[in-house]
Amino acid sequence: MAPISPSEFFRASYVALTGHPEPFAWQEDLFLKFCAGEIRSTLDLPTGCGKTSTMVVWLLALAYQARAGLDRISLPRRLVWVVNRRVVVDQATREAEGLRRRLRENGRPDLDPVRSGLKSLCATEADDLVGISTLRGEFADNAEWRDDPSRPAVVVGTVDMIGSRLLFSGYGRGFKSRPLHAAFLGQDALLVHDEAHLEPAFQELVTAIEAEQERRGDFRRLRVMALTATSRTGNRSDRVPANRDTEPGSEFFKRVRAKKGIALHPVEDESKIAEAVFQLAKGFKDSGQAVLVFLRTIKNVAEVADKLRKEKLEVQLLTGTMRGYERDQLAKADPIFARFMQKMTVEPRGGTVYLVCTAAGEVGVDMSADHMVCDLTPFDSMAQRLGRVNRFGAGDSRVDVVFSTPSSDQMAKMKPAQVRFEQARQRTLDLLRELPQREDGRHDGSPAALGELPVEKRQAAFTPPPAIPATSEILFDAWALTSIRDRLPGRPPVADWLHGVPDDWEPTYTQVAWREEVGLLSDPDLRARYRTEDLLEDYPLKPHELLRDVTLRVADQLKTIAERCPDESAWIVEPDGSVEVMKLGDLVSRDKQGPGALDLGDCTLILPPAAGGLEEGVLNGGVEFDEGDHGPYDVADLWMDEKNGFRRCRVWNDDPAPAGMRLVRTIDTALLNAEDESAEEAQPNTRRYWRWYVSPQSADDDGSKTARGAQDLDPHNGAAREIAVGLAAKLNLGPAEAAAVALASGWHDLGKRRAIWQRGIGNDEFPARALAKSERRIPAMSLSGYRHEFGSLVDLAAVAEFGALNQDVQDLVLHLVAAHHGRARPHFPVDEAFDPDASEETAAEIARAVPRRFARLQRKYGRWGLAYIESLVRAADALASARVGSAEGGAR
Repeated sequence: MAPISPSEFFRASYVALTGHPEPFAWQEDLFLKFCAGEIRSTLDLPTGCGKTSTMVVWLLALAYQARAGLDRISLPRRLVWVVNRRVVVDQATREAEGLRRRLRENGRPDLDPVRSGLKSLCATEADDLVGISTLRGEFADNAEWRDDPSRPAVVVGTVDMIGSRLLFSGYGRGFKSRPLHAAFLGQDALLVHDEAHLEPAFQELVTAIEAEQERRGDFRRLRVMALTATSRTGNRSDRVPANRDTEPGSEFFKRVRAKKGIALHPVEDESKIAEAVFQLAKGFKDSGQAVLVFLRTIKNVAEVADKLRKEKLEVQLLTGTMRGYERDQLAKADPIFARFMQKMTVEPRGGTVYLVCTAAGEVGVDMSADHMVCDLTPFDSMAQRLGRVNRFGAGDSRVDVVFSTPSSDQMAKMKPAQVRFEQARQRTLDLLRELPQREDGRHDGSPAALGELPVEKRQAAFTPPPAIPATSEILFDAWALTSIRDRLPGRPPVADWLHGVPDDWEPTYTQVAWREEVGLLSDPDLRARYRTEDLLEDYPLKPHELLRDVTLRVADQLKTIAERCPDESAWIVEPDGSVEVMKLGDLVSRDKQGPGALDLGDCTLILPPAAGGLEEGVLNGGVEFDEGDHGPYDVADLWMDEKNGFRRCRVWNDDPAPAGMRLVRTIDTALLNAEDESAEEAQPNTRRYWRWYVSPQSADDDGSKTARGAQDLDPHNGAAREIAVGLAAKLNLGPAEAAAVALASGWHDLGKRRAIWQRGIGNDEFPARALAKSERRIPAMSLSGYRHEFGSLVDLAAVAEFGALNQDVQDLVLHLVAAHHGRARPHFPVDEAFDPDASEETAAEIARAVPRRFARLQRKYGRWGLAYIESLVRAADALASARVGSAEGGAR
């Protein structure tokens, strides 16, 4: 390759990859630091100045380092972008999708240097050089970011999604996949926390994880960078240094000096806020422009929107309580919403339009309104709102802020946390009054003016931080024990470490979804056959299925639903993943203060569609089930890929299997013995077998179910070993770790060479032919708890090549084999610690060694480091499983 300086490479590649005329100077400075192996802990930039392009800078720096040789790669290969909350169209998702689209373009030799660098990193061939998993749309929560750990990948997620998985406790994840997610998010990853000032607890957590990994010497330690427009630290060294960006006439200068005139409007008390906001918003009705309205409470949002609609005005709502499916539809097809966004595919509505929002519109949405009306919030929130009006400095916006000042008597009745919140709002009001006054009497609300306010005063006006519990080695150890599925003393739910301990006046939240299986498996005898936790692991809840609302409001709506259908079942998914099933009538009758109280805070409630309760994507207990009038309830199958194809689906009886999908679950709804040949005759013309399929590259398991057809055992193991060798080389593993990963990948399925296992998958040709994967479409026969990983541990003792290894490599190989489906962290349950081909004494000795080995290796590699090495074997298994084998040719 011809030599080229980093700056030359960046400038040319940035223009080619983004289509922008030139990069900002701060972007080039960051690129040069990345190339030199330096990662800033904080990047403090004004709103609207391109923070999201950090993603582009990272990718180009990674490509540049790769062109210089793999031994010089210092940047993490995964960029984990964390946003404060799930939004409709977030900037990070759009940036990632744009990168994918432009890298695919043919006839672009100007992108060849980037492509060649990225391609040199990958151990496998792939259609795309960057894996993407995002919050919404065609890349929503897929497996691309983890199928080949050597391939660069971008993951966009919320604090809850990313934080819980980092702590081995992923919401909606089964025990088998939790170590894999923790590994690939917590190792060889750059975690970028967008608007970090809004989630101080999460920022403190990831900083603590980064420090703990450095202290313990984790394998590929996590790196953390906080992005913010309003830093809580007030450290001027965090600000982007002065350079050509600040020159008058530059695009950067135009954005930081964007005209935003703030007027302040007092009212008597909080009850007058909605009416005052409505009157001010109505004043723009003949402007022909896009008006953004922000209000703190859903009650006020609904009131203002209703009043505007009665005036025959064009109004759309955006709240955090809307289900993901409906929010995605809003982003795709709503012409009012399109008016506030950049590059929407739908034609924007003309004339005056209003978008009425809660805090859901404050963060991560690349929207720009002409004018704004809002109530008063603390300074960090106000700065975010101001960043959503005249974002690019093209006009002169009016901003009207309505506020009330609580009396001393009112303050005296408030709880301490609420008093602190009100004090922050009043300090924000004082700061707004300090802003320079313009000729029209309004205050200058530009990013530049906000940045000149005294740092100490800004910090004092921030939303009061929550109580943040400390992390500890004991907690990290407890969370990493993922094979212990029952509740474990000393292993609390992780929510308080993600958001801080809620103040006593702040609400808790509950998620709600609808699934057909909840009603189908209401019979206790039928439900006894299928563990609900396992069903949710095979077919996890996805973001588009969920709505999130205040727990008290959810409880109120449930009472209305229960009055209508008390005998319908509900599944209550606790934060730790455990599931309780009960009738709705029993659920709402439980006294929250009495014995056996049920707290829905931070839980997920899954209802049957027959319960109703959904209206335009929002929970409404008064709405009865009517698929035609109120849209689909069970949208689990409506998880689409980038070509608008289904990533998974469920079919009944002998309906044809979806092309290219893998069977992951069969539910036999008959209450008769499944082996009784008369069962089918006893239930003619009924739905009996319910088959669940998942696209192999979208499976949510550990990846081993990606096979589309039968695979012979020895070719599968050989393919896994070959792939592991390639991964180890591309990732520059040390000699011992590279050997262990390759050997464990080649031996991971030795235990499948058992009659009980081969019968279980329907292989009638055994022992003449041993399969690793089958094409069986009927329910698997019982394995009596036998785990092939445990059998593999037994068989390794007889493998000569294994016996010749040194003790350290043997230890790692044994653990990697034992853990490749999520067991052995730290143990195998008693009912799984056996092998029909081994004596009880041998099995007991092997089982006792498993937790001791896990503890030794975790001390050596760190919690996330050991999980990462495990996950390389799991990746090799998944990639080998994706190769369709045959009796003649085996795995390709």
